[in-house]
Amino acid sequence: MEETLNHPAVQGGFAPFFIALLVAELLQRVRLSGLAAIAGFAVTVYLASDFAIEPLTASRKIVLLGLLSALLAVLLMRFTWRPFRLALAATGGGATIWMALRILQQQDMQNMLLWGTGCALYTGWLIFWMDTIHENPIRAGSAGMALGVGTGGSALLGASALLGQFGMALGAAASAFLLLQTVFNQKMPGGRVFTLPLSLICGLTGGLAALTARLPWYALIVLAVIPLAAKIPIPDKRGIRLQSLSLSALTLTCAAGAIYLTWRVAGAPPL
Repeated sequence: MEETLNHPAVQGGFAPFFIALLVAELLQRVRLSGLAAIAGFAVTVYLASDFAIEPLTASRKIVLLGLLSALLAVLLMRFTWRPFRLALAATGGGATIWMALRILQQQDMQNMLLWGTGCALYTGWLIFWMDTIHENPIRAGSAGMALGVGTGGSALLGASALLGQFGMALGAAASAFLLLQTVFNQKMPGGRVFTLPLSLICGLTGGLAALTARLPWYALIVLAVIPLAAKIPIPDKRGIRLQSLSLSALTLTCAAGAIYLTWRVAGAPPL
């Protein structure tokens, strides 16, 4: 049993997928199905790493910030003020600087400013645009699945197994959330409790992988297109299943593009 739980495919794929299925279904009545994403991520952290704080490394900061963002999203469920979206994006950018501060301090001033600004803008971008679709669980689920898979696959190819599992866990959890809607042909409440932690963790993970691994910075640009691809108009008359299929195809194409660009630079995964 222990050997099975230690397998990377279980830790970053099967376990978060199964937990997300349970959480999404059990919390549907209280409109908190969106917590499936952070629940899937949390089980991967438990199996592949730990919840320890000390020493507070960059990867542990990602875990801490991800969990806090889910709590914040629950507390702010009733907020619909549009400028609040910009505040969340700016806060996410600031969190990125804090997460990577020690790494950035090892750079010269020019590179520190360049990488720090770029990573902060990337996280803020994901948070902002994912928030624009937080009220549409089909679009959010499709974008979340592709963003997790694209981030995780690119990080894994970039020679960071832990960051790869972080991303793949979110992709697996989001795919479980999307699958339930497709199977039952019924939308589930997602909301900001789904999009905020997912976009923040993916932004932090992608930025850290670009800083410390061999994930090329331009692969992040392709990943940044995913929330926009999920906003492409799809007629409602197509139904939930066809909408899910169409949007998943569009967003996963972007994820595949980012993975391909990373593969061109880093080569085969270190397995």
